[in-house]
Amino acid sequence: MTGLLNVLYRGETGLAADLLATAARHRAEHEVHHVATDLAGWSRRHAGLLAEAGPHYGADLAETGAGTRTGAETGARTDEAGDMPPLLADLRRLHLAATGNALYWEMLGQAARATREARLIDLSGACLSRAGRQAGWADTMLKTLSPQLLIAR
Repeated sequence: MTGLLNVLYRGETGLAADLLATAARHRAEHEVHHVATDLAGWSRRHAGLLAEAGPHYGADLAETGAGTRTGAETGARTDEAGDMPPLLADLRRLHLAATGNALYWEMLGQAARATREARLIDLSGACLSRAGRQAGWADTMLKTLSPQLLIAR
């Protein structure tokens, strides 16, 4: 499970950075700015919980995500969104990252139940719900903002 813990840690630290970068780039969109900032705190909390649990499973997660810069942090357009408005491209990237993290939390929970690892069962249970809500928020924002941003072009 060490590999999955590493992937989840990188995913959560990357999502936190992407959320903060998106919030900074879209300050005028108050809901995006404020909610993305709050959701970044959730991902930082998830990463902290993973870092605490990691050594118990042979994973030193404090070093795993160090120095990693994501496309959203650098402002790079690394997705396949093409000529999409920047806010939609950012929300798309956040949705994909949050959905991926939620899937990994589910996988960790399933593996933890299969191996009866109580610590990981508790950890996945504590984080899966918030990870799903992060993905849900990005999905809702895409559905809400896509029509006006795409039609206004």
